[in-house]
Parts: sequence; C-alpha cells; structure tokens
Amino acid sequence: MALYQAPSFEALERLSRSRDADLARRELENPDRIRGRGAQSNRTGRFEVHQREGFDDGWNNVEPLPVFETIEHTERAKSIITTNDSPDIGFDRSINAYRGCEHGCSYCFARPTHAYLGHSAGIDFERDIYVKTNAVEALRAELGAKSYRPKPIAMGTNTDPYQPAERKHKLTRGILEVMLETRHPVMITTKSALILRDLDLLTELAKLNLVKVAISVTSMDHKLSRKMEPRASSPARRLEAIRVLSEAGVPTAIFASPMIPAINDMELERILDAGKAQGAVSAQMILLRLPGEVRDVFREWLLRHFPDRVRHVLSLVRDTRGGKDYDSRWGTRMTGEGPYATLLRQRLDKARERLELDAKLPPLRIDLFEAPTLESRQMSLF
Repeated sequence: MALYQAPSFEALERLSRSRDADLARRELENPDRIRGRGAQSNRTGRFEVHQREGFDDGWNNVEPLPVFETIEHTERAKSIITTNDSPDIGFDRSINAYRGCEHGCSYCFARPTHAYLGHSAGIDFERDIYVKTNAVEALRAELGAKSYRPKPIAMGTNTDPYQPAERKHKLTRGILEVMLETRHPVMITTKSALILRDLDLLTELAKLNLVKVAISVTSMDHKLSRKMEPRASSPARRLEAIRVLSEAGVPTAIFASPMIPAINDMELERILDAGKAQGAVSAQMILLRLPGEVRDVFREWLLRHFPDRVRHVLSLVRDTRGGKDYDSRWGTRMTGEGPYATLLRQRLDKARERLELDAKLPPLRIDLFEAPTLESRQMSLF
C-alpha cells in the first residue's frame, strides 16, 4: 500500500501558477488522515539517512490508511532552563517542559527542532510529543545551585506550556508551584484557555509582581483560527482568559502573532480592540517567520486552504525578507523590513497608542528569590 506523500513543491508552484484551484486542492487532500492537523504532509527529517517517497502502486489504497494519532514519549531532561543571547527578545532564559506541540500551527517556527529527534517537522511535530517528566525536579535542582542568580524565566517560547498534554501531566502547574515557593519571576505566553486552571497560582505570583502573561490571538474569525491553529483554544476562549486573568490582577498582554500577509493582517486592529475590551494592558505583534522546514509546511497549508492566494502571500513575505523566504538576521527577523513591514508596524503603533496599550509593564521582581531546599544525598552520621 502506498503511503500518502504531498507532491513536490515544483509541482505545487506549477499548480498555483495555473490558477487551477480545484486541481491543487485535490492534490493535497487526505482528510481522513490529517483531520485536526495543521501540517499537510510528513516529510522525512533532514538528518535521516533514508527518505520516504510516496508513489502510486496501482492498487488505489485498497483500505483506508490510519489516522495520525498523538503519541507521547517520555524524556528525562538533564537540564530544564535554556539560555539564549538574542537581542530580539526580552529574556535570556526559558523553560519548555514539552517538545513538539499538538496545537498544530503550520507556521510554528519551532517545527525544525523535531528533526534533531529523528522526526518530521510536519505532522510528527504535532503528534510525537515529548514529555519531560522530571521537569519540576530538574528546575528545583537548578534553582537550588549555589551559583544560580535569578532572572525572569519565559515559558511558551518554543512549544505551548498549556498544550493538550498539560491536562494530563500538569508539568506547567508543577513549575509554577516551584516559582511561587521560591519567589521566582516568570513570563508565560500561550494560546490556550487552560491557563485559567492555574489562576490560583498566578494570582499569588501577581500579588508579588512575579508574573506576567501574554495570550496570543491570531484571528477573530473562528473558521480561520481553526485552520491556522487546529487544536488551540477558540478566539472567544482566549479573550475570556484575558478577562479572567486581568480581573484577578494578573498583568496580561495580547499578542497578535503571527501576522500573515493577506491572510490575517487585516485583523490587527480588531484583535487589539478585542484584547483591550477584555482588560489587556499591553500589546505586541510578530511578523510571520518561515525558517527551515517551516517554509515548506506553510506552503502546503496555503495550497490546501488558500490555493488562490499562494503566489500573493509568498510574494508579500519575500518583500519583507529582502527577496527571500526568511531572513534570520537579528534586529529584523521578528519585524521584517521594507514597505509592507513598515506599514504594519505603523498600524501597530497607532492602534496601541489609541487603545493605550503602548505602556511597558513594570519589570518583575528578582529580589524576593529564595533558593529551594534540596534533599541531600549524603546520609547523616548521627
């Protein structure tokens, strides 16, 4: 039986140029297998020796191929706090208790990291979820080291800390419990209303000025949001999360991220308006980024859902990246450059000023930190 494989991108380009939207859509359709997924194919990881290639064996799929179900893998992390030296982001350390993300955003910049695990950046990224079961234990050990100096730790930088697996494993909650115990500052970014489960911890952290939250909303259109983020919370649920968090005293920002040219960029002001109405105190925006395999995954997603816009969207993306699909230079990778990117930033600035969402949140406190008490492996002599 032949495995499903999306056509080559050369073929996709030809299809999009021909403007035959029906034919292009049929080439990618495989609804039974990829229901609820953002990626449309599962190309072999770039580091693998052997590459899978689909072909027609003449039997026309005698029986249906199985659905891509979520698979959880147990992982014990050697360390849980990751550091970076990027000048583009406002933190230098982060925590990701999971690898891979079931939300299924086709544009997720973290997709290429799954290749280091021997997986595809396509559907594998959404279904092969690695759970760092010792995340809480590892965090306590690192915070308890004599050399440790506190700085705000970001969560949700690579994969969503409140993705579906968190309902079962509760690693994010365990991490927040350690943060509260040690009086350590933390920043959270998510697309899930599951964050409200931890309102009790977040409220206590907020009283000590130790937490701030950002809720990412990409569209107010439920149908578009379902296509963009198949397993994330609906826009209404995310806005409700902003309201509840804000009323509880938790500083909450709204992120219109990412802005995709000719797909959701026209909603920028509407998203910020909705966030302000629910109590958001700040707003940010990030332009679409297509590093590594993300470009291919996103192109397939475009061809499936917006075959008539493929050329236009990709042309606008290249206009913001110096004629390339992606520009990784610091200083421009988040915002892009050129007329389109400049206009988008101007719209953001004007909307933030009009809605009074341009104020910077006060820095989180680091002077309250108390190192956790670690159990010694050395047995007492008495």
